[in-house]
Amino acid sequence: MTENKVYTAIGLMSGTSLDGVDAAVVETDGLGFVEPKGFVSIPYTPEEREIIRACFGISERHSPKIKDAERLLTLKHAEAVKRLGTKADVIGFHGQTIFHAPKKGITVQIGDGDLLARECGMDVVDDFRSADVAAGGEGAPLAPLYHAARIASAGLKLPVVVLNIGGVANVTWIGEGDGNIIAFDTGPGNALMDDWVKSRTGKLFDENGAMAGAGKPIEALLKEWYAHPYFDRVPPKSLDRDQWDIAALGRLVQDLSAVSNQDGAATLMRFTADMIVASAKHMPEPPKNWYACGGGRHNKVLMAYLYRALASRGLGMLRTVDDLGWDGDATEAECFAYLAVRSLKGLNLSVPGTTGVPKPCTGGVLHKI
Repeated sequence: MTENKVYTAIGLMSGTSLDGVDAAVVETDGLGFVEPKGFVSIPYTPEEREIIRACFGISERHSPKIKDAERLLTLKHAEAVKRLGTKADVIGFHGQTIFHAPKKGITVQIGDGDLLARECGMDVVDDFRSADVAAGGEGAPLAPLYHAARIASAGLKLPVVVLNIGGVANVTWIGEGDGNIIAFDTGPGNALMDDWVKSRTGKLFDENGAMAGAGKPIEALLKEWYAHPYFDRVPPKSLDRDQWDIAALGRLVQDLSAVSNQDGAATLMRFTADMIVASAKHMPEPPKNWYACGGGRHNKVLMAYLYRALASRGLGMLRTVDDLGWDGDATEAECFAYLAVRSLKGLNLSVPGTTGVPKPCTGGVLHKI
């Protein structure tokens, strides 16, 4: 393939927050040229969300329970592609992560690449993480090479961090020089906060962080969680969505009903935020700026807390990728369009600094129409 050929690619993402399906179109050569061209997001219905959520924690890819959820999820992704109305050279289909335990050599994403290719009439690349895990890597995060390409074209003073706050939060630290990049999951993102709000109110999330802003964090719980050995592990490192459980609030205070909605939300927000701030200890030098993307950047209370905490510690200023002219909701979907093109070209999707894989590693499985 011609190295500098520019492809039209569609990227698809369904994150662990289970908000819905994001679909983005980019034109890219899989190297330094990336030009976003469009984005749509379609929400899951409550019924769809629960069918998919029921698969979380299942480590066997071919479990009978997964079959119906996988078809539903794939057709929902096809709907998003059709809504874009773009004919592309390739679709990057992340699928839905339901289990992630790289130290055991397991990462499971559901999604039927063959079915998606037939439904959309376009070639599909999926299964982006398995090759990295098989080679000894963490299999996550996979967005850093995309982050680095976009940051390079922005001409910013380095180092900077791209912070993604999805179900799990992760950072990409980008320093001076080619390949000077470190990435890892910092801890929980929106998942615990969303689960708490849903269990208490039936709502999907804490809009603008209002519930957390009205509560008081439970310091004993935070102290217990801060001591988890994950946070002292040297990156690269990654997490499963369900590494922590909101039921721990009940175990700590004996009676779950004794914790108010507001105090529970405040505790979980602080846990997410403080572990993002603590991640700076693993960075070679403090970044000049942090640029946030993902759904968590819409949480005003979370972002205000992060802004103050980072600035007060001399760790840089918090901004959003929208300040760079990016679409912060589309970034992860755009990433998998970019990675699909890299997969077609046999280029690496991960490097030692991003997933801990021993050497640069390509990946993805091609489903041709």
